[in-house]
Formats: sequence, structure tokens, C-alpha cells
Amino acid sequence: MTRRTVSVAALMLVLASCAPDPAANASEPNATAPGTPAAATATRGLDPTLIAAAVAKAEALPRLRSLLILRDGTEEAAHRFHDGPALDRPVNIKSASKTVISALVGMAIDRDMLDGIDQPVAPLLKADLPANPDPRLSRITIGHLLSMQSGLQRTSGQYYGAWVTSPNWVRYALSRPFVEEPGGVMLYSTGNSHLLSAILTRTTGRGTDRLAREWLGAPLGIQIPSWARDPQGIAFGGNDMLMSPRGLARFGELYRNGGRVDGRQILSKTWIADSWRPRGVSPWSGNGYGFGWFASEAAGHRVHFAWGYGGQMLYIVPSLNLTVVMTSDSAPHPRAESHIAELHALLADYIVPAARKGNA
Repeated sequence: MTRRTVSVAALMLVLASCAPDPAANASEPNATAPGTPAAATATRGLDPTLIAAAVAKAEALPRLRSLLILRDGTEEAAHRFHDGPALDRPVNIKSASKTVISALVGMAIDRDMLDGIDQPVAPLLKADLPANPDPRLSRITIGHLLSMQSGLQRTSGQYYGAWVTSPNWVRYALSRPFVEEPGGVMLYSTGNSHLLSAILTRTTGRGTDRLAREWLGAPLGIQIPSWARDPQGIAFGGNDMLMSPRGLARFGELYRNGGRVDGRQILSKTWIADSWRPRGVSPWSGNGYGFGWFASEAAGHRVHFAWGYGGQMLYIVPSLNLTVVMTSDSAPHPRAESHIAELHALLADYIVPAARKGNA
């Protein structure tokens, strides 16, 4: 497959995921269609007045497309905004894909397909190492890739274009110069997650998209369509994964419930605890970062969240048994835009207080 073919296919896949849904304004069970008065929201375990205010605030955010609020596993609020896609339709979750890749790595470790977070990655990616590799490559572990502490120059931000137009994404990521020591400062880089996708593919003999469907999609009862691949056919690790808002909520519930679904343990509780423990701090947001999960607080409660470009958010508030999904228009926008801060505020100022008051 040529690079041009891959690029065109990837572009078509992303465009398809963002296309308007002809049924977007139709009513569906447990969902409020655009234009429904916010005061009509009925909830159990959430203060209805605060939730009504949250929905009104959400509807005023022009980029927001969906809002799902689950309390104790029950969907208490389900809303679409501004002609957003149906809540069961897969959409591009952008870098929230990194959180899903982390889950697949944990499952591979649980299945003894990988040795653990301290396993060096160089032997697993030997075919794509540079001709004269920096000795520090041998010190990079699976855990370093998960926590964005490989020390390699980033492939995100200003470096992203050169990376995704290179003929071999794995080789390119491994050939970046070291700007920090392995295990040191957090350097957010999608290349790290893509290396994990390559490791999963080469270790299991199955594509990462197939693993996602078999290990997550099937037990969770959700759709995970195939998504973009690199020139060597490796599913894009850390970006452009497709999952519906309800599917993303179901994935979040897996973590909130300690890795169990329908009475079956599919992901170890130890992995979840390790993933939620911050290893570094984002220099951009100041949030802690573990294995694919950011960490912060909202109204005094610990929050673990997945974050995709443009506002594809999955929030877990364990102390309140809350799972919240927000999806947004993922078209390019100015970095200085306040949309992400507004989503965080929607959680901290309305949804978390609604849960606290609902407990009273």
C-alpha cells in the first residue's frame, strides 16, 4: 500500500466520522433532541435544577455535540446539541484513543502477552530501530510510552505533520532525538502511543483494531469500527479511533467498576489503579498524567479523564459514582479558544454539585 493510498484512506475515514447524521434531530430512547427545554430533564440521584442548568449551559456552547451523564451506571441525562450525531453512532474520539490503547496494553499484560510496564520496547520493535541507535533507546519501557516519558522528541504539535507524512511512522518515532531522559519529564507525543499499537500488533499477531473489537467491543457490547492506519498497516495508535458517545460511556463504566462488566473481570483492578496514578504533569494544562489518563479535581472530588482534541471528553468521578461523556466538533480551532475550560467548568460547577446535592 502506498503512502498516498494510506493518506487518502485515512482522510476519507476521518471525514466519514465527522459527516452529519441524517437522523441527528430525530428523537431516540433516553435522549433529549435539540430544542427540548432543559427544565424537562428528569434524574435520579442528581439534583434536577442543577442538571437543568447544566444542560442549558451546554446548549450554549457552540462546539459541543453531546452530553451523557451516568450515575451508578444508570444513564440519567442524554443530550445532543447543534445537530450532533446520534448517541449510538461512532464518532472520532481523537486523542481519547490513547486511553483505549492503554486499556489494550493492560489486557495484553493480563494475558501474559506482554511482560509488564517495565518491559523494554527496543527488542519488540527491533526491525525499526535506527542503524546506530542511541543507547538510551534500550532504556525506554512500555510504562514510559504509556506515561509519555520516553524522552524522545515529540511527534505531536508542530512535529505532527512531518511524522504522519513520513513513510514509516514507527521508524520515524524511534529515530527522534532525545530531549529528556527516559522516565523523566512528560512530553505529550502521539508517537509514543503509536509505538504501543505497533507492539500490540507484533506481539499478538492481530491488528490493534481487531483487539479493540475482541477485547473491549464484544464484552462491552459496543461498536469499534476500523480506523486509520499507517503506511505499514498498523492501526493509528493514539488518534482517530471511532466510538459512539454511549460506547465511550460504557468504556468509562468499565474503569469505574474496577474492570468488571456483567459480572466478568476483563481488566485487572491493579491496572486501573496504576493507570490512574499520575507519573508526570502536563506542561500545557498542569494536570497529572498516568497511563493514558489525566487527573485533576472538580469541586473537591478526584477526577480521572480521557481528553481528545477539540473536546472529546470522558470523565470518571469515583467518589460520586459518576461517568460523564462530552463530544464536540473536532474541526481545527484556535489553541487559545476556551472550549475545553468550559467543559471542565460544566463538570465542576454543575454536574458534580448536582451529584453531591442528589446524595442529600
